[in-house]
Amino acid sequence: MENMVNIYLFGKQYSVPDNLTIMRAMEYAGYQLVRGCGCRNGFCGACATIYRIKGDRELKTCLACQTKVENDMYVATLPFFPLVKQVYDMEKIKPTEQIMMQLYPEIYACVGCNACTKSCTQSLNVMQYIAYAQRGEYEKCAEESFDCVMCGVCSSRCPAGISHPQVAMLARRLNGKYLAPKTQHLEDRIKEIKDGTFTELIESLMQKPIEEIKELYNNREIEK
Repeated sequence: MENMVNIYLFGKQYSVPDNLTIMRAMEYAGYQLVRGCGCRNGFCGACATIYRIKGDRELKTCLACQTKVENDMYVATLPFFPLVKQVYDMEKIKPTEQIMMQLYPEIYACVGCNACTKSCTQSLNVMQYIAYAQRGEYEKCAEESFDCVMCGVCSSRCPAGISHPQVAMLARRLNGKYLAPKTQHLEDRIKEIKDGTFTELIESLMQKPIEEIKELYNNREIEK
Protein backbone atom coordinates (compact mmCIF):
# COMPACT_ATOMS: atom_id res chain seq x y z
CA MET A 1 0.00 0.00 0.00
CA GLU A 2 1.28 3.45 -0.89
CA ASN A 3 2.25 5.87 1.84
CA MET A 4 0.26 9.07 1.44
CA VAL A 5 1.16 12.62 2.45
CA ASN A 6 -0.88 15.80 2.60
CA ILE A 7 0.23 18.65 0.38
CA TYR A 8 -1.32 22.00 -0.47
CA LEU A 9 -1.39 23.08 -4.10
CA PHE A 10 -2.27 26.75 -4.49
CA GLY A 11 -3.90 26.62 -1.05
CA LYS A 12 -6.01 23.49 -1.57
CA GLN A 13 -5.23 20.26 0.29
CA TYR A 14 -4.60 16.98 -1.51
CA SER A 15 -3.50 13.52 -0.41
CA VAL A 16 -0.84 12.07 -2.72
CA PRO A 17 1.71 9.20 -2.69
CA ASP A 18 4.95 10.21 -0.97
CA ASN A 19 7.15 8.83 -3.78
CA LEU A 20 5.97 11.40 -6.34
CA THR A 21 7.74 14.53 -7.47
CA ILE A 22 5.82 17.79 -7.07
CA MET A 23 5.06 17.74 -10.80
CA ARG A 24 3.73 14.19 -10.72
CA ALA A 25 1.77 14.98 -7.56
CA MET A 26 0.06 17.90 -9.31
CA GLU A 27 -1.01 15.58 -12.12
CA TYR A 28 -2.10 12.94 -9.59
CA ALA A 29 -4.26 15.60 -7.95
CA GLY A 30 -5.95 16.33 -11.27
CA TYR A 31 -4.05 19.35 -12.57
CA GLN A 32 -3.42 19.42 -16.30
CA LEU A 33 -0.02 21.03 -16.83
CA VAL A 34 -0.26 23.27 -19.85
CA ARG A 35 2.58 25.57 -18.73
CA GLY A 36 5.34 25.32 -16.17
CA CYS A 37 6.18 21.90 -17.59
CA GLY A 38 8.89 21.19 -20.14
CA CYS A 39 11.63 18.59 -20.29
CA ARG A 40 10.73 16.93 -16.94
CA ASN A 41 14.41 16.23 -16.39
CA GLY A 42 15.72 19.38 -14.72
CA PHE A 43 17.22 21.01 -17.80
CA CYS A 44 14.68 23.54 -19.06
CA GLY A 45 13.86 25.48 -15.89
CA ALA A 46 10.17 25.71 -16.79
CA CYS A 47 8.86 24.25 -13.52
CA ALA A 48 10.34 26.72 -11.02
CA THR A 49 8.50 26.27 -7.72
CA ILE A 50 8.39 27.85 -4.28
CA TYR A 51 7.19 26.03 -1.18
CA ARG A 52 7.08 25.98 2.60
CA ILE A 53 6.75 23.13 5.06
CA LYS A 54 4.14 23.68 7.77
CA GLY A 55 5.82 24.97 10.91
CA ASP A 56 8.93 26.16 9.04
CA ARG A 57 9.14 29.87 8.17
CA GLU A 58 11.78 29.36 5.45
CA LEU A 59 10.59 29.87 1.87
CA LYS A 60 12.26 27.22 -0.28
CA THR A 61 12.76 26.97 -4.03
CA CYS A 62 13.11 24.02 -6.38
CA LEU A 63 12.26 22.52 -9.75
CA ALA A 64 8.97 20.63 -9.51
CA CYS A 65 10.20 17.80 -11.73
CA GLN A 66 13.17 17.07 -9.46
CA THR A 67 11.76 17.46 -5.94
CA LYS A 68 9.72 14.89 -4.03
CA VAL A 69 6.70 15.91 -2.03
CA GLU A 70 6.82 16.12 1.76
CA ASN A 71 4.02 16.02 4.28
CA ASP A 72 2.41 19.41 4.91
CA MET A 73 4.17 21.00 1.92
CA TYR A 74 2.59 24.23 0.68
CA VAL A 75 3.35 24.61 -3.02
CA ALA A 76 3.06 27.40 -5.60
CA THR A 77 4.64 27.24 -9.04
CA LEU A 78 6.47 30.12 -10.71
CA PRO A 79 6.30 29.11 -14.38
CA PHE A 80 7.45 32.46 -15.73
CA PHE A 81 9.27 35.47 -14.30
CA PRO A 82 9.62 38.62 -16.44
CA LEU A 83 13.38 38.92 -16.93
CA VAL A 84 14.89 41.91 -18.70
CA LYS A 85 16.37 40.68 -21.98
CA GLN A 86 18.35 43.30 -23.85
CA VAL A 87 18.77 43.13 -27.62
CA TYR A 88 22.33 43.11 -28.98
CA ASP A 89 24.30 42.00 -32.01
CA MET A 90 27.07 39.56 -31.13
CA GLU A 91 28.99 40.66 -34.22
CA LYS A 92 29.17 44.21 -32.93
CA ILE A 93 29.72 43.93 -29.17
CA LYS A 94 33.05 43.07 -27.53
CA PRO A 95 33.97 41.47 -24.16
CA THR A 96 34.66 44.75 -22.35
CA GLU A 97 33.47 45.79 -18.91
CA GLN A 98 31.62 48.68 -20.57
CA ILE A 99 29.31 46.40 -22.56
CA MET A 100 27.86 44.90 -19.38
CA MET A 101 27.47 48.40 -17.94
CA GLN A 102 25.69 49.47 -21.10
CA LEU A 103 23.29 46.53 -21.37
CA TYR A 104 22.71 45.49 -17.76
CA PRO A 105 23.65 48.48 -15.53
CA GLU A 106 21.43 47.18 -12.72
CA ILE A 107 24.09 44.63 -11.75
CA TYR A 108 26.05 47.49 -10.18
CA ALA A 109 23.14 48.10 -7.83
CA CYS A 110 23.69 44.66 -6.21
CA VAL A 111 23.50 45.04 -2.42
CA GLY A 112 25.23 41.71 -1.69
CA CYS A 113 22.24 40.21 0.10
CA ASN A 114 22.90 36.79 -1.46
CA ALA A 115 19.17 36.12 -1.89
CA CYS A 116 19.87 35.03 -5.47
CA THR A 117 22.32 32.34 -4.41
CA LYS A 118 20.10 31.09 -1.59
CA SER A 119 17.13 30.72 -3.95
CA CYS A 120 18.94 29.12 -6.92
CA THR A 121 17.30 25.83 -7.88
CA GLN A 122 20.67 24.58 -9.21
CA SER A 123 22.67 25.59 -6.10
CA LEU A 124 24.84 27.98 -8.13
CA ASN A 125 26.81 30.82 -6.54
CA VAL A 126 24.76 33.43 -8.34
CA MET A 127 26.04 36.46 -6.44
CA GLN A 128 29.60 35.42 -7.29
CA TYR A 129 28.99 35.19 -11.02
CA ILE A 130 27.32 38.60 -10.95
CA ALA A 131 30.46 39.93 -9.24
CA TYR A 132 32.54 38.45 -12.07
CA ALA A 133 30.25 40.13 -14.61
CA GLN A 134 30.68 43.45 -12.82
CA ARG A 135 34.45 43.18 -13.21
CA GLY A 136 34.30 42.03 -16.82
CA GLU A 137 35.68 38.59 -15.91
CA TYR A 138 33.50 36.81 -18.43
CA GLU A 139 35.41 33.52 -18.49
CA LYS A 140 34.81 33.10 -14.74
CA CYS A 141 31.19 34.27 -15.02
CA ALA A 142 30.58 31.77 -17.83
CA GLU A 143 32.09 28.91 -15.83
CA GLU A 144 30.26 29.78 -12.60
CA SER A 145 26.89 30.12 -14.35
CA PHE A 146 27.27 27.21 -16.77
CA ASP A 147 24.55 25.04 -15.18
CA CYS A 148 21.93 27.83 -15.08
CA VAL A 149 18.56 26.64 -16.43
CA MET A 150 17.16 30.21 -16.55
CA CYS A 151 14.21 29.45 -14.27
CA GLY A 152 14.29 33.05 -13.01
CA VAL A 153 13.84 32.29 -9.30
CA CYS A 154 17.02 34.21 -8.44
CA SER A 155 15.65 37.34 -10.12
CA SER A 156 12.31 36.98 -8.37
CA ARG A 157 14.13 37.34 -5.04
CA CYS A 158 16.46 40.19 -6.04
CA PRO A 159 15.79 43.64 -4.48
CA ALA A 160 17.94 45.30 -7.16
CA GLY A 161 15.89 43.93 -10.05
CA ILE A 162 18.82 42.11 -11.67
CA SER A 163 18.05 39.62 -14.45
CA HIS A 164 20.79 37.21 -13.43
CA PRO A 165 20.15 34.51 -16.09
CA GLN A 166 20.32 37.03 -18.92
CA VAL A 167 23.52 38.56 -17.55
CA ALA A 168 25.01 35.07 -17.39
CA MET A 169 23.84 34.28 -20.92
CA LEU A 170 25.59 37.38 -22.25
CA ALA A 171 28.78 36.42 -20.42
CA ARG A 172 28.71 32.90 -21.85
CA ARG A 173 28.12 34.21 -25.35
CA LEU A 174 30.99 36.68 -25.05
CA ASN A 175 33.22 33.94 -23.68
CA GLY A 176 32.26 31.49 -26.40
CA LYS A 177 32.73 33.93 -29.26
CA TYR A 178 35.80 35.87 -28.19
CA LEU A 179 37.62 34.34 -25.22
CA ALA A 180 37.39 30.54 -25.15
CA PRO A 181 39.98 28.65 -27.24
CA LYS A 182 38.79 27.38 -30.60
CA THR A 183 37.77 23.73 -30.82
CA GLN A 184 39.40 22.58 -34.04
CA HIS A 185 37.62 19.22 -34.37
CA LEU A 186 34.25 20.99 -33.99
CA GLU A 187 35.14 23.57 -36.64
CA ASP A 188 36.30 20.77 -38.95
CA ARG A 189 33.01 18.91 -38.50
CA ILE A 190 30.96 22.06 -39.17
CA LYS A 191 32.91 22.63 -42.37
CA GLU A 192 32.25 19.04 -43.42
CA ILE A 193 28.52 19.53 -42.84
CA LYS A 194 28.50 22.76 -44.85
CA ASP A 195 30.46 21.08 -47.65
CA GLY A 196 27.83 18.34 -47.88
CA THR A 197 30.04 15.48 -46.67
CA PHE A 198 27.14 13.91 -44.74
CA THR A 199 24.25 14.90 -47.01
CA GLU A 200 23.90 11.48 -48.65
CA LEU A 201 24.09 9.68 -45.31
CA ILE A 202 21.48 11.97 -43.74
CA GLU A 203 19.10 11.56 -46.68
CA SER A 204 19.53 7.79 -46.52
CA LEU A 205 18.70 7.76 -42.81
CA MET A 206 15.62 9.93 -43.35
CA GLN A 207 14.22 7.35 -45.76
CA LYS A 208 14.54 4.45 -43.31
CA PRO A 209 11.50 3.20 -41.33
CA ILE A 210 11.32 4.63 -37.80
CA GLU A 211 11.72 1.17 -36.25
CA GLU A 212 14.98 0.63 -38.10
CA ILE A 213 16.29 4.00 -36.88
CA LYS A 214 15.36 3.07 -33.31
CA GLU A 215 17.22 -0.22 -33.70
CA LEU A 216 20.33 1.58 -34.98
CA TYR A 217 20.14 3.95 -32.01
CA ASN A 218 19.72 1.11 -29.49
CA ASN A 219 22.68 -0.77 -30.98
CA ARG A 220 24.77 2.36 -30.66
CA GLU A 221 23.82 2.70 -27.00
CA ILE A 222 24.80 -0.94 -26.35
CA GLU A 223 28.21 -0.36 -27.97
CA LYS A 224 28.87 2.47 -25.54
